[in-house]
Amino acid sequence: MSPSREELWEGLKGPWDLLILGGGATGAGVLWEATLRGLRAALVEAGDFGIGTSSRSTKLLHGGVRYLELAFKERNPKQLRLVREALGERQVVMGLAPHLARPLTLLTPLFRPLELPYYWVGLKLYDLLAGARRLAPSRYASPKEVGVLFPDLPPTLGGILYQDGQFADYRLNLALILSALGRGAVALNYAEATGFLLKEGRVRGAVVKDRLTGQEVEVWAQAVVNATGSQADRVRRLLDPHLPPLLTPSSGAHLVLDYPLKVGLLLPRTRDGRVLFLLPWQGRALLGTTDLPAEARACPLPREEEVAYLLEEIRPYLGDLSDRVLAAWAGLRPLVGKGETKRLVRDHLIVEEKGLYTLTGGKWTTFRLMALDLLERLARDLSLHLPPSQSHRTPLLGAGPKPPLPLPEEVAAHLYGHYGTRAGEVAALGDRPLLPGLPYLEGEVVFAVREELAQKPLDVLVRRMGLALLDRKRAEEALPRVVDLMAPLLGWDEPTKEALLSEARGALPALC
Repeated sequence: MSPSREELWEGLKGPWDLLILGGGATGAGVLWEATLRGLRAALVEAGDFGIGTSSRSTKLLHGGVRYLELAFKERNPKQLRLVREALGERQVVMGLAPHLARPLTLLTPLFRPLELPYYWVGLKLYDLLAGARRLAPSRYASPKEVGVLFPDLPPTLGGILYQDGQFADYRLNLALILSALGRGAVALNYAEATGFLLKEGRVRGAVVKDRLTGQEVEVWAQAVVNATGSQADRVRRLLDPHLPPLLTPSSGAHLVLDYPLKVGLLLPRTRDGRVLFLLPWQGRALLGTTDLPAEARACPLPREEEVAYLLEEIRPYLGDLSDRVLAAWAGLRPLVGKGETKRLVRDHLIVEEKGLYTLTGGKWTTFRLMALDLLERLARDLSLHLPPSQSHRTPLLGAGPKPPLPLPEEVAAHLYGHYGTRAGEVAALGDRPLLPGLPYLEGEVVFAVREELAQKPLDVLVRRMGLALLDRKRAEEALPRVVDLMAPLLGWDEPTKEALLSEARGALPALC
């Protein structure tokens, strides 16, 4: 059984080798890497783990077809390097968590004769850059095959089928955190760094406030890492309010549609120069994404113009899908630098300021490389002698063969796809359906509280089970039962239950 939140709070007092601020992909990756390499590491997150961009991605493990095109059009070696690195990491992540990440086939439809050689060569180069870690090779699909895969598409000249990776971002984020906890790390959600502790003018820790109880503690560490994503500049300014910004945040909105798919669809030309994805996702279709400058808000909402844009871009290909929208959400990309967001390289950056190490930028697929770079920097600066990294070959919690589950096939597939080898433990806590017609079980709510540090209803529905990312109405329908199941585990009385239920309903559109 995982340590309780009270035990983790007590254990947070340290001191530590490394204190990490931010519990998204970047912070979770650093925590895992540091723990594997023998450092005493702790992580605090002001909200829930993965509450920001890390649960709101397009859920692709990919090098980035668009970035490859930009690399050649703009003769930008940084873009090309990023694509190559990400393609290598795509295969690594699928090996570390095969229950959460797997290959996904996508189709690029062809409508003009010159598109065939252009996209054929481009996607063959994409295969080539992956080297030994490539997935199935890209190939031409005839107009008849395209018509079978996408009957609603206008007549085509065929298409190019290729493979990338797809993953459950919110579950991978959590798997990194829980895997580190299992090796002696400490990680706390709803624990916010409100100020820094200085020693001889250098950052040597932080004051951390428990946002659920109001308690505060001083946490001392040899080094402090700011891994707060789009909030990185705000955290830096706790140290010095006059620091210039590092980031240009960009909003990426997504829609979930009631539209069955056999494979994904990549539309390589939108009116603002992006690509558009329509991807199969847990029985629905995920449509994304946008790229608009945005304020660095903790809980962004998709803007009306973003929703309209996505529906307008898909309409010429598959018709009007506006009445099929089940959910809409947005994440913020922490883009490094200034300029037009769609042209900023998705590279990461390490900046040290008075002993505070800010690690920002990058993307989900390269989270492990970001952590490696940071650990190498810390080893140099602090004269640490670290063993070689093993994160490329150390499976995460839940990795392993699918266990036998005496449950309906859809339920068993859902449980394995979220919990891996622990699926049986989840079902043993309650195999009653949470909602009719869906594969979610009541035992998942209990497991989320007992084993996965869920503290609020939306922690469960968004970042443990993923239901609220798929279907907002069904998530709202499930809320009362989720609160009832959580209450005895967390000691909620009736007024507290009512208050938390009301809070969750109001927070559901922003998913936090």
